Amino acid sequence: MHAAVVALRLLQFAAAVVLFGAPLFLLYGLKAPARDALPWPRPLAIGAGLALCAGAVAGLLAQTAVMAGDPSAAWDGALLMSVGVETPFGRAALARAVAAMAALVLVLVMTPGRRLWWALSVLGAAAVASLAWSGHGAATEGPGSLVHLVADILHLLAAGVWIGALAAFGLLLRAKPFGVLQARALHGALAGFSGVGSAVVATLVLTGLVNSWFLVGPQGLARLAATGWGVLMLAKLAVFAVMLGLAAVNRFRLTPALAAGAASGDPAALAGLRRSLALETGAAVLVLALVAALGTLPPPAAA
Repeated sequence: MHAAVVALRLLQFAAAVVLFGAPLFLLYGLKAPARDALPWPRPLAIGAGLALCAGAVAGLLAQTAVMAGDPSAAWDGALLMSVGVETPFGRAALARAVAAMAALVLVLVMTPGRRLWWALSVLGAAAVASLAWSGHGAATEGPGSLVHLVADILHLLAAGVWIGALAAFGLLLRAKPFGVLQARALHGALAGFSGVGSAVVATLVLTGLVNSWFLVGPQGLARLAATGWGVLMLAKLAVFAVMLGLAAVNRFRLTPALAAGAASGDPAALAGLRRSLALETGAAVLVLALVAALGTLPPPAAA
Protein backbone atom coordinates (compact mmCIF):
# COMPACT_ATOMS: atom_id res chain seq x y z
CA MET A 1 0.00 0.00 0.00
CA HIS A 2 2.92 2.34 0.70
CA ALA A 3 4.10 1.99 -2.90
CA ALA A 4 0.61 2.84 -4.15
CA VAL A 5 0.51 5.95 -1.96
CA VAL A 6 3.88 7.12 -3.32
CA ALA A 7 2.84 6.41 -6.92
CA LEU A 8 -0.40 8.36 -6.49
CA ARG A 9 1.49 11.24 -4.89
CA LEU A 10 3.84 11.29 -7.89
CA LEU A 11 0.86 11.33 -10.27
CA GLN A 12 -0.64 14.30 -8.44
CA PHE A 13 2.64 16.21 -8.29
CA ALA A 14 3.29 15.71 -12.01
CA ALA A 15 -0.26 16.56 -13.09
CA ALA A 16 -0.50 19.63 -10.85
CA VAL A 17 2.78 21.20 -11.94
CA VAL A 18 1.91 20.68 -15.61
CA LEU A 19 -1.58 22.12 -15.13
CA PHE A 20 0.01 25.17 -13.51
CA GLY A 21 3.33 25.64 -15.28
CA ALA A 22 2.47 24.89 -18.91
CA PRO A 23 -0.40 27.44 -19.27
CA LEU A 24 1.70 29.97 -17.39
CA PHE A 25 4.51 29.41 -19.89
CA LEU A 26 2.10 30.17 -22.73
CA LEU A 27 1.50 33.59 -21.17
CA TYR A 28 5.10 34.71 -20.67
CA GLY A 29 7.01 32.53 -23.13
CA LEU A 30 5.03 32.75 -26.37
CA LYS A 31 3.15 35.43 -28.27
CA ALA A 32 -0.35 35.47 -29.71
CA PRO A 33 -1.76 34.61 -32.18
CA ALA A 34 0.73 31.80 -32.87
CA ARG A 35 0.53 30.75 -29.20
CA ASP A 36 -3.24 30.26 -29.30
CA ALA A 37 -3.06 28.30 -32.56
CA LEU A 38 -0.82 25.58 -31.10
CA PRO A 39 -2.52 22.16 -31.20
CA TRP A 40 -1.24 20.76 -27.88
CA PRO A 41 -2.14 23.14 -24.98
CA ARG A 42 -5.78 22.05 -24.66
CA PRO A 43 -5.09 18.27 -24.83
CA LEU A 44 -2.24 18.74 -22.36
CA ALA A 45 -4.51 20.59 -19.93
CA ILE A 46 -7.23 17.95 -20.32
CA GLY A 47 -4.75 15.16 -19.66
CA ALA A 48 -3.30 16.93 -16.63
CA GLY A 49 -6.77 17.70 -15.26
CA LEU A 50 -7.98 14.12 -15.64
CA ALA A 51 -4.80 12.73 -14.08
CA LEU A 52 -4.96 15.17 -11.17
CA CYS A 53 -8.62 14.48 -10.46
CA ALA A 54 -8.14 10.71 -10.58
CA GLY A 55 -4.93 10.91 -8.55
CA ALA A 56 -6.50 13.09 -5.85
CA VAL A 57 -9.50 10.78 -5.41
CA ALA A 58 -7.43 7.59 -5.52
CA GLY A 59 -4.86 9.15 -3.19
CA LEU A 60 -7.58 9.95 -0.66
CA LEU A 61 -8.80 6.35 -0.82
CA ALA A 62 -5.28 4.95 -0.40
CA GLN A 63 -4.40 7.28 2.47
CA THR A 64 -7.63 6.39 4.26
CA ALA A 65 -6.72 2.71 4.00
CA VAL A 66 -3.21 3.40 5.33
CA MET A 67 -4.51 5.44 8.25
CA ALA A 68 -6.96 2.68 9.17
CA GLY A 69 -4.42 -0.10 8.63
CA ASP A 70 -6.92 -1.96 6.49
CA PRO A 71 -7.18 -1.81 2.67
CA SER A 72 -10.93 -2.35 2.83
CA ALA A 73 -11.29 0.85 4.86
CA ALA A 74 -10.92 2.80 1.62
CA TRP A 75 -14.51 1.83 0.84
CA ASP A 76 -15.90 2.73 4.26
CA GLY A 77 -18.08 5.73 3.42
CA ALA A 78 -18.20 7.16 6.93
CA LEU A 79 -14.45 6.84 7.45
CA LEU A 80 -13.71 8.25 4.01
CA MET A 81 -15.95 11.23 4.70
CA SER A 82 -14.21 11.77 8.03
CA VAL A 83 -10.74 11.77 6.46
CA GLY A 84 -11.85 13.92 3.54
CA VAL A 85 -13.57 16.60 5.60
CA GLU A 86 -11.88 16.56 8.99
CA THR A 87 -8.18 16.25 8.10
CA PRO A 88 -5.98 18.84 6.35
CA PHE A 89 -4.74 16.12 3.99
CA GLY A 90 -8.29 15.17 2.99
CA ARG A 91 -9.44 18.75 2.48
CA ALA A 92 -6.37 19.44 0.32
CA ALA A 93 -7.05 16.34 -1.79
CA LEU A 94 -10.65 17.41 -2.33
CA ALA A 95 -9.47 20.91 -3.23
CA ARG A 96 -7.17 19.44 -5.89
CA ALA A 97 -9.99 17.36 -7.32
CA VAL A 98 -12.28 20.41 -7.48
CA ALA A 99 -9.54 22.52 -9.11
CA ALA A 100 -8.93 19.77 -11.67
CA MET A 101 -12.63 19.46 -12.51
CA ALA A 102 -12.96 23.22 -12.83
CA ALA A 103 -9.98 23.27 -15.19
CA LEU A 104 -11.55 20.54 -17.33
CA VAL A 105 -14.80 22.49 -17.61
CA LEU A 106 -12.99 25.68 -18.60
CA VAL A 107 -10.91 23.92 -21.25
CA LEU A 108 -14.08 22.51 -22.78
CA VAL A 109 -16.13 25.73 -22.79
CA MET A 110 -13.57 28.49 -23.35
CA THR A 111 -11.76 29.45 -26.54
CA PRO A 112 -7.97 29.05 -26.41
CA GLY A 113 -6.49 32.40 -25.48
CA ARG A 114 -5.08 34.56 -22.75
CA ARG A 115 -8.13 34.31 -20.46
CA LEU A 116 -8.12 30.52 -20.57
CA TRP A 117 -4.39 30.26 -19.90
CA TRP A 118 -4.69 32.64 -16.94
CA ALA A 119 -7.62 30.70 -15.51
CA LEU A 120 -5.79 27.38 -15.85
CA SER A 121 -2.66 28.87 -14.28
CA VAL A 122 -4.65 30.07 -11.25
CA LEU A 123 -6.39 26.72 -10.80
CA GLY A 124 -3.11 24.90 -11.28
CA ALA A 125 -1.41 27.16 -8.74
CA ALA A 126 -4.13 26.34 -6.21
CA ALA A 127 -3.65 22.63 -6.85
CA VAL A 128 0.14 22.90 -6.50
CA ALA A 129 -0.15 24.95 -3.30
CA SER A 130 -2.51 22.37 -1.79
CA LEU A 131 0.25 19.76 -2.08
CA ALA A 132 1.95 21.42 0.90
CA TRP A 133 -0.73 19.82 3.08
CA SER A 134 0.15 16.35 1.75
CA GLY A 135 3.72 16.51 3.06
CA HIS A 136 5.64 18.04 5.93
CA GLY A 137 5.12 21.70 5.04
CA ALA A 138 1.90 22.02 7.03
CA ALA A 139 2.98 19.77 9.90
CA THR A 140 5.23 22.26 11.71
CA GLU A 141 3.79 23.65 14.91
CA GLY A 142 4.72 26.72 16.87
CA PRO A 143 5.90 30.21 15.90
CA GLY A 144 7.59 29.12 12.67
CA SER A 145 4.68 27.14 11.27
CA LEU A 146 3.49 29.86 8.88
CA VAL A 147 7.03 30.54 7.66
CA HIS A 148 7.54 26.85 6.87
CA LEU A 149 4.18 26.55 5.13
CA VAL A 150 4.75 29.63 2.96
CA ALA A 151 8.27 28.47 2.08
CA ASP A 152 6.96 25.05 1.09
CA ILE A 153 4.23 26.53 -1.10
CA LEU A 154 6.70 28.85 -2.84
CA HIS A 155 9.07 25.89 -3.33
CA LEU A 156 6.30 23.89 -4.98
CA LEU A 157 5.20 26.79 -7.20
CA ALA A 158 8.77 27.46 -8.35
CA ALA A 159 9.16 23.80 -9.25
CA GLY A 160 5.87 24.01 -11.15
CA VAL A 161 7.10 26.95 -13.23
CA TRP A 162 10.25 25.04 -14.19
CA ILE A 163 8.69 21.65 -14.92
CA GLY A 164 5.70 23.17 -16.71
CA ALA A 165 8.09 25.02 -18.99
CA LEU A 166 9.98 21.78 -19.67
CA ALA A 167 6.72 20.13 -20.72
CA ALA A 168 5.98 23.04 -23.07
CA PHE A 169 9.49 23.01 -24.55
CA GLY A 170 9.23 19.28 -25.18
CA LEU A 171 5.97 19.71 -27.07
CA LEU A 172 7.30 22.68 -29.04
CA LEU A 173 10.19 20.48 -30.16
CA ARG A 174 7.72 17.90 -31.49
CA ALA A 175 6.15 20.37 -33.95
CA LYS A 176 5.82 19.00 -37.47
CA PRO A 177 7.06 20.33 -39.76
CA PHE A 178 9.88 21.85 -37.73
CA GLY A 179 11.47 24.50 -39.90
CA VAL A 180 13.24 27.83 -39.56
CA LEU A 181 10.16 29.64 -38.22
CA GLN A 182 9.59 27.00 -35.53
CA ALA A 183 13.26 27.06 -34.57
CA ARG A 184 13.22 30.84 -34.23
CA ALA A 185 10.07 30.73 -32.09
CA LEU A 186 11.62 28.07 -29.88
CA HIS A 187 14.82 30.07 -29.57
CA GLY A 188 12.82 33.13 -28.51
CA ALA A 189 10.96 31.10 -25.88
CA LEU A 190 14.18 29.58 -24.53
CA ALA A 191 15.91 32.95 -24.41
CA GLY A 192 12.90 34.50 -22.70
CA PHE A 193 12.85 31.77 -20.07
CA SER A 194 16.39 32.57 -18.93
CA GLY A 195 15.31 35.36 -16.59
CA VAL A 196 12.37 33.36 -15.27
CA GLY A 197 14.63 30.36 -14.78
CA SER A 198 17.10 32.37 -12.72
CA ALA A 199 14.28 33.55 -10.43
CA VAL A 200 12.99 29.99 -10.15
CA VAL A 201 16.39 28.61 -9.13
CA ALA A 202 16.88 31.36 -6.56
CA THR A 203 13.44 30.66 -5.09
CA LEU A 204 14.08 26.91 -4.96
CA VAL A 205 17.40 27.36 -3.19
CA LEU A 206 16.15 29.90 -0.64
CA THR A 207 12.94 28.06 0.20
CA GLY A 208 14.81 24.76 0.23
CA LEU A 209 17.13 26.15 2.90
CA VAL A 210 14.14 27.30 4.97
CA ASN A 211 12.48 23.90 4.65
CA SER A 212 15.71 22.15 5.61
CA TRP A 213 15.99 24.26 8.76
CA PHE A 214 12.59 23.02 9.91
CA LEU A 215 12.89 19.41 8.71
CA VAL A 216 16.54 18.74 9.53
CA GLY A 217 17.86 21.49 11.76
CA PRO A 218 21.46 21.84 12.95
CA GLN A 219 21.13 18.80 15.19
CA GLY A 220 19.92 16.56 12.37
CA LEU A 221 22.75 17.23 9.92
CA ALA A 222 25.09 14.71 11.53
CA ARG A 223 22.62 11.84 11.16
CA LEU A 224 21.13 12.91 7.82
CA ALA A 225 22.72 10.10 5.81
CA ALA A 226 21.70 7.54 8.45
CA THR A 227 17.96 8.01 7.85
CA GLY A 228 15.82 6.91 4.93
CA TRP A 229 14.51 10.44 4.58
CA GLY A 230 18.04 11.84 4.55
CA VAL A 231 19.24 9.42 1.87
CA LEU A 232 16.35 10.37 -0.40
CA MET A 233 16.94 14.07 0.26
CA LEU A 234 20.62 13.75 -0.65
CA ALA A 235 19.58 11.93 -3.82
CA LYS A 236 17.13 14.73 -4.61
CA LEU A 237 19.86 17.34 -4.18
CA ALA A 238 22.16 15.37 -6.48
CA VAL A 239 19.51 15.14 -9.21
CA PHE A 240 18.70 18.83 -8.73
CA ALA A 241 22.39 19.61 -9.32
CA VAL A 242 22.22 17.61 -12.56
CA MET A 243 19.17 19.64 -13.62
CA LEU A 244 21.06 22.86 -12.93
CA GLY A 245 23.96 21.66 -15.05
CA LEU A 246 21.71 20.70 -17.94
CA ALA A 247 19.82 23.99 -17.70
CA ALA A 248 23.12 25.88 -17.83
CA VAL A 249 24.17 23.94 -20.94
CA ASN A 250 20.82 24.71 -22.56
CA ARG A 251 21.03 28.40 -21.75
CA PHE A 252 24.66 29.19 -22.52
CA ARG A 253 25.53 26.72 -25.27
CA LEU A 254 22.55 25.03 -26.92
CA THR A 255 20.17 28.00 -27.12
CA PRO A 256 22.73 30.23 -28.92
CA ALA A 257 23.61 27.26 -31.13
CA LEU A 258 19.94 26.85 -32.03
CA ALA A 259 19.82 30.42 -33.34
CA ALA A 260 22.90 29.83 -35.47
CA GLY A 261 21.55 26.48 -36.65
CA ALA A 262 18.21 28.00 -37.64
CA ALA A 263 20.02 30.52 -39.82
CA SER A 264 22.27 27.94 -41.48
CA GLY A 265 19.87 25.01 -41.58
CA ASP A 266 22.18 22.85 -39.44
CA PRO A 267 20.06 20.20 -37.60
CA ALA A 268 22.80 19.28 -35.10
CA ALA A 269 21.92 22.08 -32.68
CA LEU A 270 18.27 21.03 -32.61
CA ALA A 271 19.21 17.39 -31.99
CA GLY A 272 21.49 18.39 -29.13
CA LEU A 273 18.77 20.52 -27.57
CA ARG A 274 16.26 17.68 -27.83
CA ARG A 275 18.64 15.32 -26.02
CA SER A 276 19.45 17.83 -23.30
CA LEU A 277 15.81 18.75 -22.64
CA ALA A 278 14.84 15.07 -22.56
CA LEU A 279 17.51 14.44 -19.91
CA GLU A 280 16.43 17.49 -17.92
CA THR A 281 12.80 16.39 -18.06
CA GLY A 282 13.73 12.88 -16.94
CA ALA A 283 15.67 14.35 -14.03
CA ALA A 284 12.66 16.49 -13.11
CA VAL A 285 10.40 13.43 -13.02
CA LEU A 286 12.94 11.68 -10.79
CA VAL A 287 12.94 14.68 -8.43
CA LEU A 288 9.14 14.52 -8.25
CA ALA A 289 9.31 10.80 -7.48
CA LEU A 290 11.79 11.44 -4.67
CA VAL A 291 9.60 14.23 -3.28
CA ALA A 292 6.59 11.91 -3.42
CA ALA A 293 8.48 9.37 -1.31
CA LEU A 294 9.97 11.96 1.06
CA GLY A 295 6.53 13.12 2.12
CA THR A 296 5.73 9.65 3.49
CA LEU A 297 8.84 9.38 5.69
CA PRO A 298 9.64 11.12 8.99
CA PRO A 299 12.35 13.81 8.67
CA PRO A 300 15.29 13.94 11.11
CA ALA A 301 13.68 16.79 13.07
CA ALA A 302 10.76 14.50 13.91
CA ALA A 303 13.00 11.85 15.47
